Order: sequence, then structure tokens, then C-alpha cells
Amino acid sequence: MGALPVQYLEAMEAFLGQEEFENYKSSIQEESVRGLRFNPLKVPPQKQAAVLRTIFSEEKLDLVPWSLGVGYYYQGATPGKHPYHSAGLYYLQEPSAMAPGALLPIKPGDRVLDLCAAPGGKSTALGARLEGSGLLVSNDRSVSRAKGLLKNLELFGIGNCLVTAEEPERLAGCFPEYFDKILVDAPCSGEGMFRREPSMAAEWEIRGPEYYAPIQKKLLSLACRMLRPGGFLLYSTCTFSVEENEGAVDWLLKETTDMELVTLKPDYGFVSGKDGASLRLFPWKLRGEGHFVALFQKKGQKILSVYGNGREENEGFLRKQKAFAEFRQKIRAPLEERGFYWERNGELYLLPVSAGELCPIRFLRTGLHLGTVKRERFEPSQALAMYLTRETFSSSVDFPAEDIRVVKYLKGETVTTEGVLKTGEDGWCLICVDGWPLGFAKRKKDTLKNKYYPGWRWK
Repeated sequence: MGALPVQYLEAMEAFLGQEEFENYKSSIQEESVRGLRFNPLKVPPQKQAAVLRTIFSEEKLDLVPWSLGVGYYYQGATPGKHPYHSAGLYYLQEPSAMAPGALLPIKPGDRVLDLCAAPGGKSTALGARLEGSGLLVSNDRSVSRAKGLLKNLELFGIGNCLVTAEEPERLAGCFPEYFDKILVDAPCSGEGMFRREPSMAAEWEIRGPEYYAPIQKKLLSLACRMLRPGGFLLYSTCTFSVEENEGAVDWLLKETTDMELVTLKPDYGFVSGKDGASLRLFPWKLRGEGHFVALFQKKGQKILSVYGNGREENEGFLRKQKAFAEFRQKIRAPLEERGFYWERNGELYLLPVSAGELCPIRFLRTGLHLGTVKRERFEPSQALAMYLTRETFSSSVDFPAEDIRVVKYLKGETVTTEGVLKTGEDGWCLICVDGWPLGFAKRKKDTLKNKYYPGWRWK
């Protein structure tokens, strides 16, 4: 990589000391590592070896020890171009960036906020850990970035989410003391990523720690307002700067009287921060880039999450939406147990909370998008296809991964069904690769009219 800013190197030497600074300089010359994190909603541990054999012709990757179901993969491999990636079986993520999603103590049923969520790596990890229950609110103030976030959540089959593109101040006004767990993966000067993304070093000279520190403090303050008593807040950055890391932690503890710092164990090569409770991830001590994490808990009695019963509301919805009710008979999944049906301008959704809890803010997605009603016909969505399984839809066509028709389908082409496993009748069917859904098609005898979402098609 090119030369790093002199001011930055001087600050690093003062922070690390001579010996560790030499280790840092050596690590900068090494290649960055790449990681793959499985989606446990689709790939349980007993199936992971088969997936790896199909992608890499091997059964095991070296594990990333701080996050389950993940591994390092070698330079030159292209798992992002495999159909399994389009089936949402895994997410490609820098290994150190997996730590926040693993360290925030999430339990199924929690209400979780990812405040700065794009592009979605951490949100997909948080959503998967909810196991289909509770609520995930994933926010990014940039609409364009939030669109990529939405795609990643839908690929993973996460339906119990609200995706917003809103200013944090507005969120704080809508969700006072609402969330059980909050992740603030704050924008930062990116010093820990200089090896992986050298262009960030040039950006550092324009916007360094002094630019980001006030933003981080503001985000932490707003997040505290949205956290329930007894709830946990995890703060993370991908920078080495003390001002942005321990400095932000110290500021929050002085600014508020109801937040306590939780001590995290320095396992896996992690190093305790200057406060003795937070963690630093240094690239010369583990296989990953630079990262920082600190965990807080809000004082006070924990408030239990209470969810309404939408059974009667859902039954009335099905009586009104006859086209969807007819399509619903093809689905064996217990949708009604997971949320509340809702219609808006012909678009149908399954909300993870009642419609009355939705504030007037900028949503890109409200729950699971079920599909669209057009002239009394129902057309299922791409998100619904990714949420379902081959076993929970009455009609399917299953191609092996090596079949060229899989790529043709992902490109939006019409394909045939000769010689592959088919279930159910003609009409709407779920197209799968080795049993995992890719999208919908309309089947007529041996021909499939492609309904794969145009915005996701391979080029």
C-alpha cells in the first residue's frame, strides 16, 4: 500500500509504543484476510460441510473463533459469484467486523436496533440470532445505502425487520426506551481498515478523528435514549483512535448516570482497551483488521417485551384479501404466528409489530413484504421466496447447483424443468438450488416463466 499520513503514524507510535508499533508496520504489509459467515436460518451446522464442498471443493475452512459458523477463505476465491450466495446461505464479511454481531447479547424475542446498519453485515448477524422472533430495526440515514441493507436482509430471509432511512434524532423521538439491545457501529476515521482499503488513508487527512468524535458522541447519546432499563448497548468502530474509542466510552459514562460499562473477556487474541473493559482487535494479534468494541448496560429494572395478539386482526385481513388468502393455502409456514398482516397501496406485508406502533418516519421496508395485489390477483414477492423453504411451499422445482439452468434463471431467462425434482401443480412455484429457494416462477407443464426480481438478476 502507499505511504500513510505522517501525523497518523506519529499518533500510532505514541499510542502503541516502539515494539508494538513495529509489529503494526509489519502487519500493514501483509494481505488482508477474507471471511464467510453462514446464515443459521438456512444452513444449520450439519449442512455447512456440504456447502463448503460445493463452493470450494473442501469441507472445512479455518474458523473465525469469535463467531460461530464462519471461516476464512483464500485470496482468489469467488463465493460471491456462486448461486448459494444468491440463496442467502452466507454473508461475505471482514472477520473482525463479525465481532460486534457476536458480542451483543441477543436473545430470541428481543427488540433490537442497528442504528448505523448499512451495508448489512452486522444486521444480518443480529437478525439471524433472533431466530424469527422479536423485532430488528435496521437504520441507515442514506437511502441509497439502506437499499443495499434491505437486499441483504431479504437475502437472509429475515422477515421480522423494519428497514428505515432516517436521521437518528427522529428515531429517538419515535422509540423512547423501546429496545432491549442496540448496536452503534459508528462512522469513524477507519484507521483499522487502511490495509484493506488504502483509499481510506487519504480520506483520513480530510476527515480524521476530530471530525468523527462529535458524531459518535451524539449517536451514543441518542442510542441511550432508545434503550430500555436493563438493556445492552454495544459501541464499535473500525479505528485505532483513542479519541474515538475509549474517549467516547469515557465521555458517555460521564455524560449519563444510568449507563454502566460491562467488562468483556479478551479472548481469541483480543486485547483489553485502556479502560480495562472494552476490547481492541489488532491485526498483528489475530487474523482480521483493526476494530474496537465496548458493551454498556442501562441501569434499572428490566422491562419485559410485550407483544399483542393479532389473531382476530389477521383473520379479518384474510377474509378481505381473497386473492392472497387463496395463495396463502400454498404456504405451510405459520405466518399468522409471526406478526400482523397489513396492506398499503396494494402492497401486502407481515409486520413484526402492530401497525399502530409504526411512527411516521421513512421506511424502506415494513416487515416481510408478501407481495402485490393487481386486479384481484396476488403476485408474491422476492422477499417472501427467500423467507420460505422448499418444505413450506406446496409447489417447487429444485435444480442442482451445477445445472446451467440455475444461472439462466438468475439472469431472468425462461428455463425448462426436464429431469429435475418437481413438487405440486402448475402455477406459482418456488425455484430452488439444492433445496434452498432462489425465487418464484410460473410453471406451465415443463416451462418456467421467470419471476426472479429484476433488480437482483445476474448480468
